[in-house]
Amino acid sequence: MIKGLCILGSTGSIGVQALNVCENLKINVVSLIANSNIKLMEEQIRRYKPKVAAMQDERAASDLKQAVRDTNTKVLAGDDGIIEAVTHNDADTVLTSVVGIAGLLPTVAAIKAGKNIALSNKETLVTAGSIITELAKEKGVRIFPVDSEHSAIFQCLAGNRNRDVEKIILTASGGPFRGYTKEQLKNVTVEQALKHPNWSMGSKITIDSATMMNKGLEIIEAMWLFNLPVSKIEVIVHPESIIHSMVSFKDGSIMAQMGAPDMRIPIQLALTWPERMENPFRRVDFDEIKTLSFNKPDLETFEALKLAYEAAETGGTLPCAMNAANEVAVNMFLQGRISFLQITELVGLVMKEHFVNSKPVLNDIIDTDRKARELALSIVNGGF
Repeated sequence: MIKGLCILGSTGSIGVQALNVCENLKINVVSLIANSNIKLMEEQIRRYKPKVAAMQDERAASDLKQAVRDTNTKVLAGDDGIIEAVTHNDADTVLTSVVGIAGLLPTVAAIKAGKNIALSNKETLVTAGSIITELAKEKGVRIFPVDSEHSAIFQCLAGNRNRDVEKIILTASGGPFRGYTKEQLKNVTVEQALKHPNWSMGSKITIDSATMMNKGLEIIEAMWLFNLPVSKIEVIVHPESIIHSMVSFKDGSIMAQMGAPDMRIPIQLALTWPERMENPFRRVDFDEIKTLSFNKPDLETFEALKLAYEAAETGGTLPCAMNAANEVAVNMFLQGRISFLQITELVGLVMKEHFVNSKPVLNDIIDTDRKARELALSIVNGGF
């Protein structure tokens, strides 16, 4: 069990659920970090009494400081405040639940400070997998997966040897547009794309699930978490979201991890491993399950998966460029500036133009992210 927790992204979907886990298990919440949601952060400060709270937005931090001046919580602001929060001496674990590459530098700082990482921010490994895994090894830090799929694989591999793995099988719900043709996807709306059939998530991840880019990011994350080549990672569509992922071994055995679609379960495991603690969360009711179905993903309609496999196979800075372009594209779609199908099209165009650095250092990753975003925006602004 951890001694003290920092939550990077406490006002987001995963952060809120993580705090629910902390309350249930009486985990000491040391520091909370968010972008600009003052109202929710104030509620969290009053309820969980962290020693520090950091806001990325400096104006929000100033307003928050006034709002909680009657508490003992120290309010910090900006990048420096976030780094101070993730490296706080009383926290031995940092849950990284912020969305996008924004989680990268704070995660690096936390690892350098010797903190274990409960990883929900998949973009950290997508953009800088080699850098993060080497740094964690150097500092003797553990990285525990929070995503339900990677938590499932982590559990299936427990007590088994990597050399016996034939492949890992990431399950995907298929999102709200499972079974759609490209023609049907031409005119889908933001509201339709945000209606995920099984999971309650933030808007960015929900759109990624609709395009299946989320599963593409998970492919790359799995490579680094489990030290496996992309050729050993398969995706299968499982609409019921009961089997969270599987591992196939060389003797023909397949191990699967099952559970209700409730993110609090993998969050809790990441914070308590190797202990399994009781909780009041949802359970699978087999009387209600009529069938468990599986289908191959449609790579021609949902091309984001093909792009992710390409980025994974190429490596270097290409996954970072892909991720940056996708973050811009999703934001443009949410603003109504591009269509649903143009999300993946824009990502493909940026990847095609990107010059790959095969052995990047951290500054190269930051530079790649910036340039890929600029290129994506220029394509959109140019009448894409």
